Amino acid sequence: MKDQQDENALLKGLGISDKKAVETIYQENFNMVQSLIINNNGSSDDAKDIFQEAMIVLYEKVRSGTFELNCQIKTFIYSVARRLWLKRLQQQNRFSATSDNLDDLVPVENEIEEHERVNVEFEIMEKALINLGEPCKSLLEAYYLQKQNMQVIAANFGYTNADNAKNQKYKCLMRLKKIFFTDYKNGNGDGGY
Repeated sequence: MKDQQDENALLKGLGISDKKAVETIYQENFNMVQSLIINNNGSSDDAKDIFQEAMIVLYEKVRSGTFELNCQIKTFIYSVARRLWLKRLQQQNRFSATSDNLDDLVPVENEIEEHERVNVEFEIMEKALINLGEPCKSLLEAYYLQKQNMQVIAANFGYTNADNAKNQKYKCLMRLKKIFFTDYKNGNGDGGY
């Protein structure tokens, strides 16, 4: 979790249009907003628009000189983006609710926690894949990411037949699972999730 000093430095940088601060806020928060928009009937272009509008709101608040952030930057951006998106959906008649109900429909803190938990799990999985080594890493990528069938994998990896490739894939998957859960339990998964 970012400490308050880092957050204040980012806000100060944003207030003076410091490129590095703006980029950091963007990198740390855009994916969260994009997930929100795409999971709620939007496109990636909608996400870019809404994120930009949320950044402008934050920028104007910081520039006012009287703004005091009493939550994390990501919570503020998420909350503003969510309200902007729900308002846009209402205007397009794709969503019918009064603004009083908006907080009931999308609990901000729960969604942010869920988003962070998934990000942590992806990071652990990425590390687990790296630690898995070859040929397992390539074999699993061929099957799950490149969607190759077992005959193709058997030929590419030098297995005598598809059944042998399937057995090897299973062993690799079990190794990956073991590495993932070992890292997850050892605190890399933050334990609390």
